[in-house]
Order: sequence, then C-alpha cells, then structure tokens
Amino acid sequence: MNDKPIIGFIGLGLMGHGIAKNICKGGYEMWIRDPFNRASVESLLSMGAHEAVSPKDMAEKCDVIQICLPSSQHVESVVRGDDGIIAGARSGLIVIDASTADPGSTANLAIELSEKGARLVDAPLGRTPKEAEEGKLDAMVGCDMELLEIVRPIIECWAGSITHVGPLGSGHKMKLLMNFIGMSYGALFSEAVVLGAKVGISPNVIREVIGPSRMGNGFFDTFMRYVVDRDRDAHKFTIANAAKDLRYVTSMAAEAQVVSIMASAARHYYAHVEAIGRATDFVPMLSDHVGALNGLNLAETVR
Repeated sequence: MNDKPIIGFIGLGLMGHGIAKNICKGGYEMWIRDPFNRASVESLLSMGAHEAVSPKDMAEKCDVIQICLPSSQHVESVVRGDDGIIAGARSGLIVIDASTADPGSTANLAIELSEKGARLVDAPLGRTPKEAEEGKLDAMVGCDMELLEIVRPIIECWAGSITHVGPLGSGHKMKLLMNFIGMSYGALFSEAVVLGAKVGISPNVIREVIGPSRMGNGFFDTFMRYVVDRDRDAHKFTIANAAKDLRYVTSMAAEAQVVSIMASAARHYYAHVEAIGRATDFVPMLSDHVGALNGLNLAETVR
C-alpha cells in the first residue's frame, strides 16, 4: 500500500460528513457515495473528492473504504449487494466500519470479505456531530495490532482519541455497551423529570441540583438543555437509532446468555416512540413522550 492510500467513504450523514471532510483535509484522494445526503456529497466534491457510481466501483478504485451507516442492515447492503464492495473487492482492500453495528453481522462480513483477500476493521465512534466536524471523535477499534497501525493515520484524521479495544468485533461490542449506558440514561432521566414534575419538583430544579453534583455528566447536560431550554439541537441522536442500538444490545446479551433487565426496560420506551410514528425525534424528546404517557405536557410544566 502506498504512503497515501486512496480512500473511499460511504455514508455522509451527521457523523460521516465531518469524518470524510477531515480525511480529505489529511491529503488523501477520496471517492465518496451517499444517495441520500446530496448536500454532503456536494460539500465533499467541492473539497476535491470524487463520486463513485456504486460501492463496487469504489472497491475497484480504492485501497481503504470507510463506512458510516445507520445499521448493520445498511452495511450488509453496501457490502453484499450486486454492486457492493465484495463484488469489486481485490486482495489487500481494507474496509473500516465506523457504524454502530451488530457484532455478529460484523464477524460474518469479515469472513465474506476475507474470501476476496480483503480485511475488515470495526471502528465505531464516540461523541457528537460537532466533534466529527472538528476531527475530535473517539474511535473504538477492533482488529489486530498490525492492521491497526496500517489504518491509524487515516483514523487520526478524524479521531482525537483511538482505543484499541481488542480483536475484530470488539469495537462494535464496546460501542453497544456505551450506547446501552447512554440510552438508558435517556430513559432514566425522562422518567425522573416526569416523576419530579408530578410530585411538584420542576425539571429546572432537577437540573440545578443534579448538574453540578457527582451524578451530573455530559449526557445529562445536553439532555436537560432540551428538557429545560427546549433546545431541539442539543443532542442530535434519533429515537430510531437509539431503539436499533438497544435491540443490538439485547441481542448481544441473549447470545452471551446474560440477563438484561435494564436494557430491555429502556428499549421499551424507545420502541413505544417508534410505534407512534415519532422515530425521527431526538433522544431528549423521549422525556415529552414519557410525560404524555403520564398525562403531563412537559413543555408547559417547564414554562
């Protein structure tokens, strides 16, 4: 592989655009693809990137392909499809999957790619679209150390910290544990602010007391910026993604034969919001839906 491998990037959503932008800024030739985020495609093209006609086309042109998509189903589609990565893969190709994915799917895709001489790295992300644009995301990497050193310069373009979690699949497992904690916070905080409001303690007071205490954290801060300040953009992570991640968590727990009462309980709140057609709401908005389940208009309560 040359000092500056040719990079492909699939998935230019809230996180992907910033990651791809910073790889471009690192001086790499880049081919991009995203049929659903045209504005992001145009933004990257203006920085010198090229547009691939398909994942197969990208695989034929690139040395490394990074994927940043909403789910394992989307990843499997771009890897396995008739015009997918495997169809154009050649020996030496490296695929970096930065999606939050099902570790079982990751293992299967790695086997299928290896049959074409390609290798898979899982490198899911921590933090927010703001850090994606700044090149300061956290990367949780699953692969062997030799492969990590090959891809490290690419990941360093967009990550402020890189943690080698373990072998292939470990990054995706760690990311699911992280999101299990985060989405459970979302359910817990929603229930707490609604219970508080019902017994006469406003969300404003809850933020004032909990925020500076040992129980405060970054997730609490952005969550309460929505609940109290009604800042819709405080934490831009959708209910749909939260529900999907908790489904992966409970599946991972079932595979490991682990009792998962907390994850299952949290998942039901997000599944309810999906079921009523509000899956595109952001996670802090779960508080409004938990309020409605209890006959409470949380926005009016805050006012």
